[in-house]
Amino acid sequence: MSGQPKLPDKNGAPEPVAPEIQATDNIRKRAERERADTAKYAISKFARDIVGVSDNFQRAIAAVPPGAADRDPALKSLVEGVSMSEREFLQVLERHGVKRIDPTGEIFNPHLHQAVMEQPNPELPSGTVLQVLQPGYSIEDRVLRPAMVVVAKGGAKPAKPSEPRVRA
Repeated sequence: MSGQPKLPDKNGAPEPVAPEIQATDNIRKRAERERADTAKYAISKFARDIVGVSDNFQRAIAAVPPGAADRDPALKSLVEGVSMSEREFLQVLERHGVKRIDPTGEIFNPHLHQAVMEQPNPELPSGTVLQVLQPGYSIEDRVLRPAMVVVAKGGAKPAKPSEPRVRA
C-alpha cells in the first residue's frame, strides 16, 4: 500500500498516511538498510584478521639488508616473489572493499590513526604524521585497524584538516 501515491485532499495537500502503513514502511526501509550494511561489512571480521598478513610481507622484505639482494640472485628472486605476493594480496583486499590507510605527511586524524609517539620537528605543522609504523585498513567507511603513526610536535599550528584519505 505504501507504493501507492497519496491522493491530494480538496485543498491540494496529501492526505495523512495511516500510522500502521507508515510503521510498516519504516520497518521495510530499516530492513533494506540493514541488508545493505550486512552486504557491505560481511567480511569485516575476516578482513580484520587477515590484514596482518600484509604486515608480515613487509617485515619479510625489510629483513633483507640493503644491497644484499643485489649481491645474491637467489635472495633477489625471493624478495621479488614476496613483493609480488604482497601486491597481489593488497589488490585482492582492494577488490573486496578493504583499503590501506597510509597517512604519511597528512594531519593526524584520531578516527583513522593511532599516535604511538610524538617527535619534535619545528619544520612541520604540529600534528603532521611523520612516519607510519603500521599501516591501517578500512572497509567502506569503517576502520578495521587504525594506522600506527609518529606525529610531529612543536611546529606551527596545523591547517584545517581535509577529508581523510584512504589509499590502496
